[in-house]
Formats: sequence, C-alpha cells, structure tokens
Amino acid sequence: MLYQSKITGVGHYVPDNVVTNDDLSKLIDTNDEWITERTGIKERRFANIAKGETTSYMGTKAAELAIERAGIDKNDIDFIIFATLSPDFYFPGPGVLVQKQLGIKEVGALDVRNQCSGFVYGLSVADQFIKTGMYKNILLIGSELHSGGLDMTTRGRGVSVIFGDGAGAVVVSRASENEKGILSTHMHSEGQYAEELALIGPSTSHWVPQIIQENDPENISYYPYMNGNFVFKHAVVRFSEVIIEALQTNNKAVQDIDLLIPHQANLRISQFIQKKMGMRDDQVFNNIMKYGNTTAASIPIAMSEAWEQGRLNSGDLVCLAAFGSGFTWASALLHW
Repeated sequence: MLYQSKITGVGHYVPDNVVTNDDLSKLIDTNDEWITERTGIKERRFANIAKGETTSYMGTKAAELAIERAGIDKNDIDFIIFATLSPDFYFPGPGVLVQKQLGIKEVGALDVRNQCSGFVYGLSVADQFIKTGMYKNILLIGSELHSGGLDMTTRGRGVSVIFGDGAGAVVVSRASENEKGILSTHMHSEGQYAEELALIGPSTSHWVPQIIQENDPENISYYPYMNGNFVFKHAVVRFSEVIIEALQTNNKAVQDIDLLIPHQANLRISQFIQKKMGMRDDQVFNNIMKYGNTTAASIPIAMSEAWEQGRLNSGDLVCLAAFGSGFTWASALLHW
C-alpha cells in the first residue's frame, strides 16, 4: 500500500545580526547600488558563533517551530533529514546533532549534500519514506552558516555579498485519506559543471592545516568560487525546465500555480523566470532582499514566511524549484 505525504508544519530561524549592503561597503569596495542592481539583495543575517549560533543550532530552532505548528510532539518524529553545505563539523553531520539538541529518541538521521537544491532533494527522500509506510513524521531541515567562510575583501565581493545565514524546517507526515499533499518531485544533476560553483578546499586533498602551514595568502581555494554569468545562464534554463516537468507530470499549467517558491539565489534569476513563464507577481514568493542566498535553507525559510503572511492556504497548488552547485536542480509540486 502506498500512502500520501504532506507538509504539516513549517518554521524558520534567522540570526538577529542584520548586515546591510552599507555595512559590507565598509569592508569591501562595493556599495548598495552595485549589490542591489546585480542581486536584488539589500541585507542578510550573519550568525554569532560565539553565542552558539551554529548550523545545527539554527536548524534545531527552526525544527522546534515546525514541530509545534504541525501539532505533534517531538517524540512523534521518527526520522530526520538535514540538508546543508555548511555543517558544524567535517563529521559527524548535523542531523545527529539536531536529534541530540531536540532530546528525542534514537531515530535515524540522514545528511543531504546537494547545496542549493538540497532541501528539495531531501523533500523527495522524505516523500518516498512516507509513501512506502516506513515512517509517519519526518523532520526535514535546511540550514546554512556561510558568513564564517566568505572572502570579505574586494577580491571576493562577487560571491561574498550574496550569501547569508539561517535555517528553515518542515514536518512531512502521512496524509489523511483523500488528502493530496506532495504530488511529485523531480531531481537532476550535471556534474560536468561541478567546479563552476564550488568550494575546492578545504577537502580531503587540501586540509585546513596544510593551508595554514603553507601560509599562502593568495591561496583562495578555501573560499567559495562562482562563475556568475555561467551559473546564471544555466539556472534560468534549468529552473524553467524543472518547473514545466512538474506541471506536465501532473497535467497542470503555469496559470494553475497559486505560489511558486524558488530557491532564493538571485532576485534577477527569479524575475527572469517569472517573466519567461508569464507569471503574475502574486504567484511568486521572494524574500532574498532580506536574507540573501541561504542555499539549502532558502526554500524552507520562504515557505515559513509565506505561511506566516497568509500566502499558503489549504488546497493551494505550490511549486518549489531550485538550481545550484553540482550542477543540481530539482522541483516539487504539492497541494498545501
């Protein structure tokens, strides 16, 4: 017997520390106009690690809210999926840290490393586990702490002005009879372009102690690299393709979408997709202006805010779509 899965609770957490474009202009040769024109971003949040705002901590705070809104007890969670590119440690992954911080029973914990599309990949995994009857309530988290690893010099401004910290979480549960929930998920990758958006080091071939010993200030391999124009050109194509794929699979049209929640990579990408697909402003949710690109956290943060603002209502047809490092891209279509 196959069951239907649905999202029953959403929550998010962002640090209190707001970093504006003007704040960055004091560190980097940039300004508000330059950043806004290229990305649409006005501010972002940076975690305070000294006060314990780690990737897992932010994920746990978002999870607590999602569990509360789902109307279940934390011990009703029987599996954890954690999507991130910025875990607390090389190992173990943050999934088990959330299990510890929540103080719940010894459930399984899975870490997903698909960067910007990680949350949608994780949603697909959760959907399959629910459908087969293996689990009833799965906690899915996307959380990122970028700020500690950015090149805060003029050399790195093309990347460093984009990213922010934060976490979002959802509870995916077995739906009641006649409820629709998650209709389909779709995942893709194109590894030939892996290094066009990547963090090459630290890695197993270039560990941090080696970098320190080299004492090479020009070695930038341990900062994120992005071929911006190349990524943009691929993103606008793959976003459109994977949205159409989800719609065609379910015999739906663009005009049927009540809300598209894209990964918040760049406001210009979202605007390009919206125009290309002929969507109205009220059909697309964007919040990158406030938070920057929070990678795996961006979609669940946006979902939580959209719900809080009354833009997600029972029966709405919702499309989630993401594209990012890998290259990987994915979409999900669901009834709220």
